Amino acid sequence: MENLSLKVNGEHIETTINPATTLKKFLSAHLGLTGTKEGCGEGLCGGCTVRADGKAVKSCIILALQMNGKSIQTIEGLAQGEELDPVQEAFLDHGAFQCGYCTPGMIMASRSFLDENPAPSEKEVRHALSGNLCRCTGYNKIVKAVLSVEPKKETAAK
Repeated sequence: MENLSLKVNGEHIETTINPATTLKKFLSAHLGLTGTKEGCGEGLCGGCTVRADGKAVKSCIILALQMNGKSIQTIEGLAQGEELDPVQEAFLDHGAFQCGYCTPGMIMASRSFLDENPAPSEKEVRHALSGNLCRCTGYNKIVKAVLSVEPKKETAAK
């Protein structure tokens, strides 16, 4: 067992875990956060995407211990109380999901991408989300949702 210290959705966590535990397994089995989905278990589908220090990471292929000292945000931690993140709102407004399995990973990847590029082109959105697979929607509504998100005020002011 190894010591692990990190923040998850703003809450400081200190625990011991098996060194082979993936971040995805730690989030679901140890913390009960089931919004992050695992599709392929190989980092290819993006269903397990979370944010580590603001960057999108595939939690099924990263060991939890690699996140020691980092701040992790899952889909459960994206909304601020009852107020959804603008990306979540855009996905709802544009019907950018069908079965919903890929939606948490798509939203987290989109949030990270928009934080880095608040006014992207359609081509840039499609490229940024190319590591997140959806088997239902054909991506058009997802891309439209991402393109509709207004830049954050603090980002726009820079």
